[in-house]
This record gives sequence, structure tokens and C-alpha cells, in this order.
Amino acid sequence: MIFTKNEKTAICATLFITALLVILCWSFVRASAAGPTTDIHLVKYASDTTTVLQEQTLTYQWMEENLPVYGDGITHYYHQGPVFEGDMWDPEETANLKDKGAVKGTSLKDLCDLIGGMFPGDEIMLVSPDGYHVEYAYDNIYRPLVRQGTITLCWFKGEDASTSYGYGYPSKNAFSSAMQVVFMAGTLNPEGKPVFGNNDMRICLPEEKYQHFYEGLPSTNGLSGKWISEVRIYSGEAPIDPKVDLADTPDEETSDDFPWVPVVIGAAGVVLAGSTVFFWKRK
Repeated sequence: MIFTKNEKTAICATLFITALLVILCWSFVRASAAGPTTDIHLVKYASDTTTVLQEQTLTYQWMEENLPVYGDGITHYYHQGPVFEGDMWDPEETANLKDKGAVKGTSLKDLCDLIGGMFPGDEIMLVSPDGYHVEYAYDNIYRPLVRQGTITLCWFKGEDASTSYGYGYPSKNAFSSAMQVVFMAGTLNPEGKPVFGNNDMRICLPEEKYQHFYEGLPSTNGLSGKWISEVRIYSGEAPIDPKVDLADTPDEETSDDFPWVPVVIGAAGVVLAGSTVFFWKRK
């Protein structure tokens, strides 16, 4: 089929408009799904990255009632944005601080333990409905340095005049950035603030793929993702074959293949030999 120049132009325009509408619809869907989250889906994958080993979904109410709570709702914790002047790593941790508020939450380690935990070499990924995701290594979850502190999934923010994104529990009219990741640093800057700064990131997250940069400048603020809805563990464990039922595997100690015949013959031989000796002694 041969198209005229005008027909080709019309077809190209139609395809362009269709593609644009698809992109706009997809953007609208993602945007409408974004917002404060009230529950978290935990899932652990096998080494093939697709086989689910364990999974469960928890509400923030359940986490507060059943797991250790980090943060007191009074102490403010800070991350750091990019430093545009001077040392971009800012060892003093005083430039462009990002106040995450007086938050409370649940440690990622405790959540991981509910679905089989992590082992050295495993990786964890946190995902939000708007497409944001961030990865952390095993050591940062299970063996954090003091200056890093506990990586916490926060579901409460205490009331404070300087607090952005509201306060209270997850809601558009309350803690609107929940559930949010916050590094509860165990050291203080010269101003007495617990800051997980850019220099901390360089020391605690030595692999660059776990670090965050903004226009080439380090920034720990990018590690403080909001609206987290899913925690994924990518493990090195082998996939479980659903066709293999371990309950059907015979126990060697109780197997029906026990060698009864040789045992019986052997026992008979012992009896016969004993009888022969007995009668020989009586002669």
C-alpha cells in the first residue's frame, strides 16, 4: 500500500498523539498512587530475583504494637542536601541540613527478620508507588556504624512548628511523607544535632551504587525516600522447587528398605553355632 505525503503526515501525527496520551495517562496513574502509605509489603526473593521465598503485609499500627520503636517523637533527625560551596562532603555536617522531624518508626532489620532475614551479599530495595527506589547493602542494615545509626521506616512525626509535611500518623492531612526512610545517626554535629551527613555516607556506604548524588554533588537527602510501600530482599538463596515435597522424602532410619533378610540369616547362624558348641561340650 502506498501512502501520499499528507497521509503519512496524518499517520505520524496520530501515532505521536497516541504515544503522548499513553505517557500522560501513565504519569497520572503513578501520581494518583503516590501519597502517604499506611502499610508495607515485605517480600524476599531467591537468587533468580523472581521466586518468592517469603512475604507478608503489615500495617503501621501492627508495627508500632509488636516491634521495637525507634525514635521518641521529640528528638529531630537530619539528613544533608548538596553542599554548593566549599568541601562538598562537609565533615562538620552543618551546611544545608534537612530536618526529618521528631520521627518514630521501625528498623528495616526488624522488618527483614520477619521474612527470613538477610545474609552477607544480600541486598535490600525500598520502593514507593511513584517509582522511587533505593538500595542498601547487608552491612548497612545488620552491622551499621554508630555514625550511620539505624535505618528506620518512620510512620510517626511529633508536632513541631518547624516540621514540614505535617505531623502525627500517616495521612494527607498529617504525616504526609510517611512512610519515610530516616537514618537515625548515633553521633552529633557541632550544633548537637544527630545528622547523617554526606561525609557519613562516604564512610558508611563505601560502594558508590548505594550513595546518592544531585547534579554531581553528594546528598544523603536522596536516601530519605518517602511514601515507601514495599521492602524487597534480593537474596542469594536458591529457589525452592514446588514439585519437591520434603515431607515425602524417606527417612533413612525408618525406611522400609531395612535389610531384614541378611539380619535374620545372620541371627540364625549365631543360634546354630551356639547350639553346636553347647552339644559338643556335653559330649
